[in-house]
Formats: sequence, structure tokens, C-alpha cells
Amino acid sequence: VQLQASGGGLVQTGGSLNLSCTVSGSGDFTSNIVGWYRQAPGKQRELVASITPGDRGRVSIFMDSVKGRFTVSRDSARNTVYLQMDNLKSEDTAVYYCHRVGRVSDPWGQGTQVTVSS
Repeated sequence: VQLQASGGGLVQTGGSLNLSCTVSGSGDFTSNIVGWYRQAPGKQRELVASITPGDRGRVSIFMDSVKGRFTVSRDSARNTVYLQMDNLKSEDTAVYYCHRVGRVSDPWGQGTQVTVSS
């Protein structure tokens, strides 16, 4: 299953974006843990946050720098997972991806660029 992130763009410091994650092509990820990752220029891809299955899935935030600013939610009916990003900072500039956690054979989508300008 390939997941595709969308909704990125250019935003000023302190602004907000809400990224969406959907299936590219066929497949279903309603029963999977979904992770949001990001890759900043010159750095490795990192796991930012994840959410367990269900519309009230448990959210885990793995980066201290985004705690209190980012959160994850999912809408099973729409087969979509969201990453709400508030109070964005320049260091949040990166390509953001979503992926089923632990599914190493899943191909990665192309991601969505988030650029935060000061």
C-alpha cells in the first residue's frame, strides 16, 4: 500500500497547515498504525508522529520540538489521516511523508513540501 501526503505549501512563521494522507491507488490502511515522517534538507527522514487505528486512535509524538504544536487525527470513513501543524517554525521546513509504520515493503510516496518562511 502506498500512502500519499498532500496539503503542503509555503506558510509564514506562526502559521498553520493541515496535511492529509490518503491511499495512492488501491488499498486500505484503516487497521494500520500510520506514521508521519519528515525529511529536512541534508538530513535523514525522521518519524514525527503516529496514530493507531480507529477514529479515536492513540497519538504518539516522537519529536520534542513539535510537541504541543502538531497533532494527528484520522477519519476512517474518508480513509484519511491528518497532520495538523500549528505555530510553525522555520525548522519545520521539510518534505512530509506518511507511511504505514513497520511496513518496510510499502513504497514511499513523493511527499509534500512544507516551507516556513520568517
